Amino acid sequence: MAGTFKFELVSPERILISGDAEQAVLPGSEGQMTIFAGHAPVVTTLRPGMIEVAIGGASKKIFVKSGFAEIDAERVTVLAEKAYEAGELDAARVAEELRTAEAELADAKDDEAMLMAASAVEQLRALGGKAA
Repeated sequence: MAGTFKFELVSPERILISGDAEQAVLPGSEGQMTIFAGHAPVVTTLRPGMIEVAIGGASKKIFVKSGFAEIDAERVTVLAEKAYEAGELDAARVAEELRTAEAELADAKDDEAMLMAASAVEQLRALGGKAA
């Protein structure tokens, strides 16, 4: 298909998304990244946040805690430590993940760990208001 690329999002438990995507927005460690077919090759770490993928005219949203993305002109592969489909994020799950992130922030031993944990806390607090 013209204008699409193969997109796969994999967590240790399962494959969450696999298909031909028109666009993907990733929470890269250096900031939000919008990916289209023909993107330059990049490997990046991911910070906690929402991945949004346009597949078949529909938008899918997945919250990732952290991970890596390998991007090239024809493919995006995301390996996520933890990932939840937007519909799986009820108030109890968000509260549980928020408690974990706050504990990780309190125990952070270096700047990178502190930044990742603080980002997770920020994103989860924002999601807490949206979870049903």
